[in-house]
Amino acid sequence: MASAEWSESPRTGETRSCRVWNIVTRIRQGQITGRGMNRGTQIPEALLNERDKKAKWYGIPVLLQKLYESSDPNSDLLQTHVFLKEISSLLSKEAMTFVTEDRKTAQESTFPNTYTFDLFGGVHLLVEILMRPTLTTEKNKPMSDDLIKDCLSILYNCCLCTEGVTKSLAARSDFVLFLFTLMTNKKTFLQTATLIEDILGVKKEMIQLDDIPNLASLVQSFDQQQLANFCRILSVTISELDVGNDDKHTLLAKNAQQKKNSSPSQAEINQATVLNIPGFIERLCKLATRKVSENTRSSNFLQELEDWYTWLDNALVLDALMQMASVEAEHSSTESSDESSLATSPQRHHLPQSMKIVHEIMYKVEVLYVLCVLLMGRQRTQVHKMLAEFKLIPGINYLFDKLIWRKPTTNHVLHGQNQNCDCSPEISMKIQFLRLLQSFSDHHENKYLLLNNQELNELSAISMMADIPEVEAVVNTDRSLVCEGKRGLLTRLLSVMKKEPADSSFRFWQARAVESFLRGVTSYADQVFLLRRGLLEHILFCIIDSECKSRDVLQSYFDLLGELMKFNLLAFKRFNKYVDTEEKFQIFLSQINSSLVDSNMIVRCIVLSLDRFESQTEDVKVVEVLSECRLLSYMARVENRLAFLFRLINIISVETLTQENVSCLNTSLVILMLARSKGKLPFYLNALREKEYAEKYPGCILNNFHNLLRFWQQHYLNKDKDRTSLENSACICFSYWKTTVSVLLSPDRTSPVAIASYIDEAYLDIDKDFMEE
Repeated sequence: MASAEWSESPRTGETRSCRVWNIVTRIRQGQITGRGMNRGTQIPEALLNERDKKAKWYGIPVLLQKLYESSDPNSDLLQTHVFLKEISSLLSKEAMTFVTEDRKTAQESTFPNTYTFDLFGGVHLLVEILMRPTLTTEKNKPMSDDLIKDCLSILYNCCLCTEGVTKSLAARSDFVLFLFTLMTNKKTFLQTATLIEDILGVKKEMIQLDDIPNLASLVQSFDQQQLANFCRILSVTISELDVGNDDKHTLLAKNAQQKKNSSPSQAEINQATVLNIPGFIERLCKLATRKVSENTRSSNFLQELEDWYTWLDNALVLDALMQMASVEAEHSSTESSDESSLATSPQRHHLPQSMKIVHEIMYKVEVLYVLCVLLMGRQRTQVHKMLAEFKLIPGINYLFDKLIWRKPTTNHVLHGQNQNCDCSPEISMKIQFLRLLQSFSDHHENKYLLLNNQELNELSAISMMADIPEVEAVVNTDRSLVCEGKRGLLTRLLSVMKKEPADSSFRFWQARAVESFLRGVTSYADQVFLLRRGLLEHILFCIIDSECKSRDVLQSYFDLLGELMKFNLLAFKRFNKYVDTEEKFQIFLSQINSSLVDSNMIVRCIVLSLDRFESQTEDVKVVEVLSECRLLSYMARVENRLAFLFRLINIISVETLTQENVSCLNTSLVILMLARSKGKLPFYLNALREKEYAEKYPGCILNNFHNLLRFWQQHYLNKDKDRTSLENSACICFSYWKTTVSVLLSPDRTSPVAIASYIDEAYLDIDKDFMEE
């Protein structure tokens, strides 16, 4: 397959006139014949040799010429491999520098050898060599595994060290799909998976898993180690792409986008694809819950783990080391189906114990992430059923003390759910575990699987003592699928939560996970179960005594406190017992007022609870709490409720509404719905009007609120899930939400409950088209 151009390339010292080695002459000849140069290495060898030392190319262009000439598929490719190894030795040093140096320093460095390799068409040539067997019907001698591995390793090194290489490979969809076919070979799996992961990370359009040839049989052929690494690739293909622009995270933009693209996203299609692979979820559950060798050195384990991770930040790199340690055993045995064999294999005993543990931790991080994404997808019900059936929760409960939360971790920076981070494996493990618990418990009756049999019996006893019906989901829970041992997973989490350092950002994830257990229809038994374990006092200590400054942690604690106290007389009594001085109460109020976006859920809880308690004044216990509780007394004053209402409306607008702050709009609606139920809606609307004039901005608040409610109608009326969440959060049926918004938006300016009636004609601006771009 060598072209005429190559056959005419002169060797150094040849001067016969028939040889066209002058570069200018060659370019001109190419223009005339239409057979111009299309590779950097088609430059005459004499010129390359002449420039090599001055340009510090280290012979790479000439080696690429030889690589091309020797790579004819009809040859045995032995010589090709020799040239490839020579090139690899020149490039691998730069890749190792990138891996071992501080990333910021490495990215600012230059990698001349890799740059030269790409400049002279080396990347394109390796892709061509790898794909040649697929481009011809002729039967050629198969490439050796070692040759394929070296090609893939060089391509990965180029992706690391040379800007633009990864994107150029990602643009070749045929090559990306071809790479998946190489994963069937265990000997080339690691190199292939590493390269695919890097490419998919920059690919503009998400790959369609359905396009991968024989995907189901490919995945089923993976052993447990390969499947765990495949999860790193899956995580890119089943997660929604982060648009990276805060403006596009607004509900207005999201709704507009959903109207344009009403069909499922590619990520959702890919999620359905992997769920249809037989046995896939069951194997992930086994990976997530498989036990790790018990004979680990304990004292310096965490520090060792951190030290190794400073440069081993890729599970696939770590796999390569593990594979090297086990290579001597390959000829005599294949990998055991026993999941614990990986951690106990004698061939690996000369590796540091911390590396063996981090290996397993990195696997679980990837698996838990994939399960978490699937739990939040369209097939949530199907995934929930399978995770319960395959006993994921009892398995994780067993590992909690042994691996997931061996001991408290050092403080770290809080990362968003979709944010890439370079946390250590141990920290990543904890975050993914907490995210999984949050997704598993949120608005689903399977949340009771987080308890053991004794704890479920306790819930039943609480209901019986309160003379209320037992929660149906508790009665229907399959006891064979719940946690085993002395404590369930929720109780274990509460235990470590109370021991977490005051300034630890893990508090955010822990509070979110516990809050998800309480979300949904308010359950008195669930609340009392947690109150008995000191959760309320712990939250108040964090908010008041430790004077937490983190907005994220504060928000998660206020949300949790709102769910824990809502309608619960015992919770308000315990609150008043803890907040027993005016100084503590003022600190608590100060924390609420520091950011209503973060604290509005506790405001909603207090308003709703006050309204219910005021309707139960025939009960002496209720009257006692109403008269003694500082919190309820404070909210009972109408001027305080109006102050919250004014601020809640004033800090948001249609253009700034997000999933984070839309709760402010709904809390303001709760205040007005309760006012409407008592015939006081005109009083509240008039108070808002007076506030506008006092602030010398007539029409500002009410026009903004009118637009917010118009958006509310468009956002909620067609979203069943969001409607259910609203009903559960306030115990107010959605029809009442809907009619309240309707009367507030009435165009009748004579209506005493219509917003338009309280805006003077000169300041009326309620027809704004906020659905414009």
